[in-house]
Amino acid sequence: MEFMKNLCLFDLDGTLIASKVGITKSVSYALDSFGIHVSDLDDLTKFVGPPLRDSFQEFYNFTEAQAEKAVSKFREYYSETGIFENTLYNGIIDVLDRLKKEMVMLVIATSKTTVYAERIAGHFGFRQYFDLIVGCEFDGTRSRKSEVINHILNKIDPERKKSTVMIGDKEHDIIGGWEAGIDSIGVTWGYGSRSELEKAGATWIVDKPDELYRCIMSENM
Repeated sequence: MEFMKNLCLFDLDGTLIASKVGITKSVSYALDSFGIHVSDLDDLTKFVGPPLRDSFQEFYNFTEAQAEKAVSKFREYYSETGIFENTLYNGIIDVLDRLKKEMVMLVIATSKTTVYAERIAGHFGFRQYFDLIVGCEFDGTRSRKSEVINHILNKIDPERKKSTVMIGDKEHDIIGGWEAGIDSIGVTWGYGSRSELEKAGATWIVDKPDELYRCIMSENM
């Protein structure tokens, strides 16, 4: 079978795992240290996906110094507890398994810190499907999705010969893909809306993991 894409870059939060609980609790913990108390954690779902420093500045008007302190407090909770407050989306493991059997190269491309992404992939049992995991550094280096994508491509496909796609649930994934010059697949089971993905310019949008597999393999699409 000839397939459409032979290198797939997967976002982590909202694409492979439902991570809202761990992230929103960690954000709430950080905000508490500033005397900001959020009673409804759903109000913090907007923190899932984008770089943390940017979100604290955008949503709470924090200065760079305040955002840095907030990220540090976030990690106090997240590194011990929040990192494990995730669940895998139903059907994701089957998609990864089928893609690997078709010899598709899989990489995690996340704005989450690489160390955390590695721990999550190992803990939840899907590390073996991925050739590489790339996120940002603890100091915020490589936090933009396009920076993550280009770092991956420079490492494993410097001549840009592979047919590559970025898969994610938020506009940042789609925009990052376009900025890096690759196609994108928006998934609607995460934390972004279909309209958000459409507005960002997703090449394709899918509603179920099985549809994602068919899209990648060009079956009935």
